[in-house]
Formats: sequence, C-alpha cells, structure tokens
Amino acid sequence: MPNQSSESQFHLLHTRRFLPLFTTLFLGAFNDNLFKNALLVLLVTAGAAGKVQDTNAMVNLAAALFILPFFLFSPLAGQMADKFEKSAIIRAVKLAEILIMGLGVVALATEQLWLLLLVLFAMGSQSAFFGPIKYSILPQHLHTHELIGGNAQAEMGTFVAILLGTLLGTLLAGMDNYLPLVATAVLSVAVAGWLASRSIPLAEPHAQGLKLDWNPLSEMLQLVRLAREKPAVWNAILGISWFWLLGAAYLTQTPNFAVAVLHGGVGLIALLLCSFTLGIGTGSLLCDRMSGHKVEIGLVPFGAIGLSVFGLDLAYTASHYDLDNAASLGAFLAYGPGLRILADMVLIGVFGGFYIVPLNTLVQARTPVAKRARVIACNNILNALFMVAASVLGILFLGVASFSIPHFYLILAMLNILVALYIFRQVPEFSMRFLVWLFSHSIYRVRHQGLEHVPDRGAAILVCNHVSYFDALLLAGAIRRPIRFIMYKPIYEIPVLNFIFRTGRAIPICSPREDATAYQQAMDSIAGALEQGDLLCIFPEGQLTRDGDMQEFRSGIEKIVQRTPVPVVPLALRGLWGTFFSHEGAGAFRKLPLRLWSRIDVVAEPALAPEAVSAGDLQQRVLKMRGDRK
Repeated sequence: MPNQSSESQFHLLHTRRFLPLFTTLFLGAFNDNLFKNALLVLLVTAGAAGKVQDTNAMVNLAAALFILPFFLFSPLAGQMADKFEKSAIIRAVKLAEILIMGLGVVALATEQLWLLLLVLFAMGSQSAFFGPIKYSILPQHLHTHELIGGNAQAEMGTFVAILLGTLLGTLLAGMDNYLPLVATAVLSVAVAGWLASRSIPLAEPHAQGLKLDWNPLSEMLQLVRLAREKPAVWNAILGISWFWLLGAAYLTQTPNFAVAVLHGGVGLIALLLCSFTLGIGTGSLLCDRMSGHKVEIGLVPFGAIGLSVFGLDLAYTASHYDLDNAASLGAFLAYGPGLRILADMVLIGVFGGFYIVPLNTLVQARTPVAKRARVIACNNILNALFMVAASVLGILFLGVASFSIPHFYLILAMLNILVALYIFRQVPEFSMRFLVWLFSHSIYRVRHQGLEHVPDRGAAILVCNHVSYFDALLLAGAIRRPIRFIMYKPIYEIPVLNFIFRTGRAIPICSPREDATAYQQAMDSIAGALEQGDLLCIFPEGQLTRDGDMQEFRSGIEKIVQRTPVPVVPLALRGLWGTFFSHEGAGAFRKLPLRLWSRIDVVAEPALAPEAVSAGDLQQRVLKMRGDRK
C-alpha cells in the first residue's frame, strides 16, 4: 500500500481509474453551461430586438426546463445506476449529448424557440441520468484513502467547468457571427466527452435483481425512505442541498450585485464569479490534506462557521460600500472595502469547499453499495429543489419585499447559522468530530506510522498505552474509522470530553470491585458492539500513567477476545508525557502556559489473531513500539 500521508491527491489524475471520469465530468458540466448561457444571452438579445415578447418569462422558463428533468428522471437514473454496469450508461449518456448538441445547433440556425427550449430540456435530462452515476462510481474505482481527494477534485472540476462554460457561452453568444463558434464549441466538447468516457473502467452493478419503478413520484418517495435509513446520511444530503441553495443564490445575484451595488461592469462581474468559484476549488482541494486522506466530517462545522462569518462580513461591507458610480476595475481593487468584498467572496468559496466535500464523501462511504446510486439520486433531486428555492427566496426578498442585495446576503448568512445548528443538533457526530479535529490539529502535530494495519471494516480491537486524558481524541482523529472507546468511567464523565465520548458511543467501564453491575453491563456492551462489526479501543493499563512508565496490562482484553474472538491491533502513543493533559509535573490541566504543536506519534503493528492474544505479550509489543519516547 502506498504511503498515504505523503501521497498527493493529484496522483489520481495519472490513473485510468479517475482521469477519464474526471475529464468526462468536467467536459459535461462545461458544455451544459456553455450552451445554457449562450441560449440565455440570445434570449435576452432577441427580447431587446423585439423578437421575443416577454424576455423575463422566457429566461425563467428556460431555467425551469433545465431543472425539471432532475425531478422527473433522477429516480429512474438512480435505479439504473444500481442495476446496470455504470461505464456503459455513461457512454450512452455522452453519446446522447452529441445528438442533443447537434439538435441544438439546428435550433440555433433555424431560430426556432420551441426547439431551443426542447434542447434545453433534453440537456437537463442527460444531466439527470449522469448525476447518480458520477458520484456512485467513485467509491468503486478509488481506494478508501483516495475517496476524499477524488471528491475534492471532482467538486473543484465541476465548479471550474461551470465558471468557464458560463463565461465562454456568454462571450460567444455576444459576437456577431456567433452560430459557427457556438456550434463548433458545443459539438467538439460533446465528442471529446464521449471519447473520454470510453476509457472509464467497468463498474459492476450491485443490485442486478432490482425491478425498475417507472413512476417518478412513487420512486421519489422510495428514494427519500432509503436516504433516511441513516440519519447521518440524510442530514448530509440536507447539508449538501443547502450548500447548493447558497451557491445558486450567490452566483445568481453576483452580476446585479457587481453593477447595482459595487458600480462595476463586466470585468467586475467576471472577477467576482472567478473568485467565488476558484475559492470553492481551493477549499475542495485543501480538504484532502486537512482531513489526512480520510472522510473527516469534522471539517463540515468548520466550513459552516466560515460560510456564516464571511457571509456576514460580505453583507456588512457591501452595505457600507460608497465608491463613486462607474468605478473601474482598478479603482475597485485599490479601494479597501472593495478588496475586502473580494476576499469575502474567495473565503466563502474556500469554506464552502470545506463544507461540501466531506458531506459528499460521507454519503458515498456510509450508503450501502447496492443502494448508493439511488441515494445519490435522492440527493440530486433535493439539490434541484433547493436551487429552485434559491430563486424563490430571491424573488421574495429582492422583488416582493424590496430588500437590497447586501440585506439579502445578510439573510442568507443568518439562515446558514440556523440550518447548521439544526443539522448538528440532529447529528451530534458532526460537532464531536469537529472538536476532535480542532484539538488534534492545534495542540499537537501528529505523525502516523503503520495505521494501514487497522482494518477498514469488520470487528477489531485496538490496544494502546494510556498517557493522557487526550489519548482517545488523538486516536479518533488519526484513524479513519469511527472508534468506540472502552474507557475508565471517571474519565468518561469529565465535562466537555463527556459530550465527545458519549456522542462517539464510548463504553464506560470500571473494575468489578468498584461496581460489579456496571462492569458486567460494559462487558455485554463490548460483546454486542463486536458482534455488530464495530472497531473498539481499550487501554489495558486501566488508568493513566502517573510517572510516564507503562503499567501492567490487565487481563480484561483476554476475557473480551475469549468471549468474542476478533483481531487485536497493538498501538503505541509517543510524546504525550509532559503535555497539558498528562500527569507529569504539576499534574493534568495545570501546566501553563499551554504547550502547542507538541510532536506526537501514533504507531501500529499488524493485527494479532484472537487465539494469540495475551496481556503480557501485548504489553511488551506496545512497550517496544513506544521505545524511550514516553
């Protein structure tokens, strides 16, 4: 297995497992937005020339016709992606794109409005069928430690493609001789996308016996039921959809914001759109490094906080913006509030990347493989619904209520706070993982060695030395899988830490001499967790070291594996003695000033078979791994 900590996420672009899919995805999003925005510009131009009676109605109809297929066809698309081989469906969809774009060129040449709108509906249908496949295929082609990086690059590619397609479509449609340019562009990109799709490796179906339900309404309800089976997945989908609402609201209002509020022109519109989109791309790519190549949902609250903070700052700064009318791009960049607004747009995008990538990856990782595409289809339906809601909010607040755009941005930021609080209250795991991530990336510098020996799935027990009150949080932050800790009851009950341990379903235990009933309940809970395939961790010393030396491992680990035979992985923590949470010197929680960025090592050895487990042997193995560095 490659060194996961040093391997760059960009190595995926050199593999057939990812590059053809990424290219296909990028070109598809690019072409959709190129044609759609070229058409919108042409509709506005036709309205100005008197060829179209009601331009606003036509623009809104065009937008609705692109979104409508996501409601009609996503349920069927999700079923097909689970039932049939995915790469074949992708090739068929991309072949349909060539035909649709050919029809689009005919519609542009003949200036038949009804045909142009039909093409737009067909484009939305093609995107609806592609949506469930592109994210459900990633877990089949990527290793677990590559999934966050693959999603990050897919998210970055999608938003960059949307931006470039929007800009190029607008630019080409504004030219006098637009038809050959638009025709060449859309047909060339469609053919290139189909050629790229031919290199996507096979992705075998996991629900071949699934019977297709052609009724979109009944299947839509069934998709919602599937998605709601796991609360974390359902709330992740709600979070993803809320992000698309925010993104649609910001992107939709940006042109009017740049002109009406910032007194800029086309150049400023392009600058703000680029800053927002590149911010999302940057944040998405940073997720892989910040999460340590694993699904780290602790980044989601971090992203939500940033979205709210910089959304509020954008609203405040824009409401106090007073640069003269018809300001040039140079004047805007030389003006302090102008630079602050630009920074806010970038940072909203960056924290949006922190927010969306872990959520997408969580949906993929925690959905049963035979249902994954259908759950992602449900996600796509809700995404479309929330984007429609973004338009409704814009109409209500900016049109009916006559709010200013800065005030509308303020409302979005406040709503984001409420939505985040709701989701994190429903699934405390998000908040718990955020605290773990925050502590493990601020107080300590953690290095990993041998963590590939921890199994990706199935029951197992981790056995580790016990140095500080922070040991469990360090291990939770270092290891990919959720860990259920078996811990001494008084430590479990420490305020603040108790929230983390309780949310992480830790199992409090004490000696049978202290409380025989509590001890037996803990042993029963341990056996039940292992039978369910959970990953557990125990500190066999039974208490924190008082002098830095390892104490004798108790025999409880032997009793656990005798009752429920599972592999046992020895772990060692190095470098924690003398830190704020250890008993060295003045004692735990008393050593000030707080020592930050202490270098800590988490080391693992290959798992032992249950019949080979003994407390004495485990103690010697852990002691050898720890070495002289306490």
